[in-house]
Amino acid sequence: MQIYNSMTRKKETFKPIHEGKVGIYACGPTVYNYFHIGNARPFITFDVLRRQLEREGYEVTFIQNFTDIDDKMIRRANEEGITVREMADRFIAEYYTDAKALGIRPATVHPKATEHIPEIIRLIQRLIDNGHAYAAPSGDVYYRVSAFPGYGKLSGQRTEDRETGASERLDVETEKEAPEDFTLWKAQKPGEPAWDSPWGKGRPGWHVECSAMSMKYLGETFDIHCGGKDLLFPHHENEIAQSEGATGHPYVHYWMHNGFINVDNQKMSKSLNNFFTVRDISKSFDLEAVRMFMLSAHYRSPINFSREQIEAASTSLNRLYTARDQLRFLQEHCEEKPLAAEEEAFLERIRGYENRFDQAMDDDLNTADALGAIFELVKDANVTLTEHSAREAVTRTLESLKAVCGVLGILAKEEEAIPAEIQQMIDERAEARKNKNWARSDELRNAIQAAGYILEDTKQGQKVRRDV
Repeated sequence: MQIYNSMTRKKETFKPIHEGKVGIYACGPTVYNYFHIGNARPFITFDVLRRQLEREGYEVTFIQNFTDIDDKMIRRANEEGITVREMADRFIAEYYTDAKALGIRPATVHPKATEHIPEIIRLIQRLIDNGHAYAAPSGDVYYRVSAFPGYGKLSGQRTEDRETGASERLDVETEKEAPEDFTLWKAQKPGEPAWDSPWGKGRPGWHVECSAMSMKYLGETFDIHCGGKDLLFPHHENEIAQSEGATGHPYVHYWMHNGFINVDNQKMSKSLNNFFTVRDISKSFDLEAVRMFMLSAHYRSPINFSREQIEAASTSLNRLYTARDQLRFLQEHCEEKPLAAEEEAFLERIRGYENRFDQAMDDDLNTADALGAIFELVKDANVTLTEHSAREAVTRTLESLKAVCGVLGILAKEEEAIPAEIQQMIDERAEARKNKNWARSDELRNAIQAAGYILEDTKQGQKVRRDV
């Protein structure tokens, strides 16, 4: 597999640290709200990375954290009159609901920052001991950026360009040795959650949480760290400084960052009123179509979210479901007989489409070209396979389609039982067609489709399934 490494700014052949095993850390959400469409892109992208590595035989340890202590969380919890813990528990549960609807598998471990305070304190103390950090009289602890000559190697940003990251305080600048130094530990303010530490009661800064949690579960050096492009600086740059400042050796071998999402060709922002949570979108669209949309472009490219794009993705997804259901239908009705020569040739082409899929995925996770290979497979199957085909040819095609779509996390829904009232209309329409009552037949077709079902007339009779 070739991976574009944000550190070297080029594609590199992926070589794991431990043969047959891969450790991945993906930055997760700060849990004070439903996650938004911009968050969904890295969650989906790196879920697919994990699935493709598993397809290639790797044992993947996938870690995605929850930031469950943060300035925004404290502010909102105070506004709602609840504890930060109550807010975190609520939105972690909501994360799982939306992630499941998007086809995102749970991580191997979902660590929470508040459950790793001892590890965070030990890491900060290690940095103080080796001169990379210092405690201020107030009880805040800062990272000494000047002590780390490699600062800026990921982002290319100079230290004087460093902006204060989210979750960092701006009211104690005078205690810093230099403006670019960033916060590792924050002294408690009145009414804030806090933990005991060698520097007094307080809580961790945002950046240090990820360093401590990633190294706990994946080791001091691991394979892949990924997240949105917006995290590249300062968050990931600070993670490198903290982790390598503490250990003295490389933190991560491959850095992966996905591109931004625009909404109707404008940057997503609350001020433009185009800021959508996944929960908002689920009220208008099936979230599997949103996943399909995300995968239709290369993960590093910017992508434009619009109603038209989601509708196009939904149409494409329906084509795949139609193909899957047709293959299942043929599987039930075709014959158990030896493969003919033309079917052997067809299955060889199917293997070719699978190879093209893998080649695209191994080219820095090119999901757009991988989808192209899937649709070529579907087109060939639609033309070649009939109820007279050998069952083995149909079965192997169906297995191939399910395997490649499974890597992308699509085509996962099973057929639901058709409600009695819909089935009654289907049966009535069959009777109307039998009696050549075409007006009534069309009327019933329109009613069935208006109820959210796709209806097809075949030689074997009517085929009906729910629209995605």
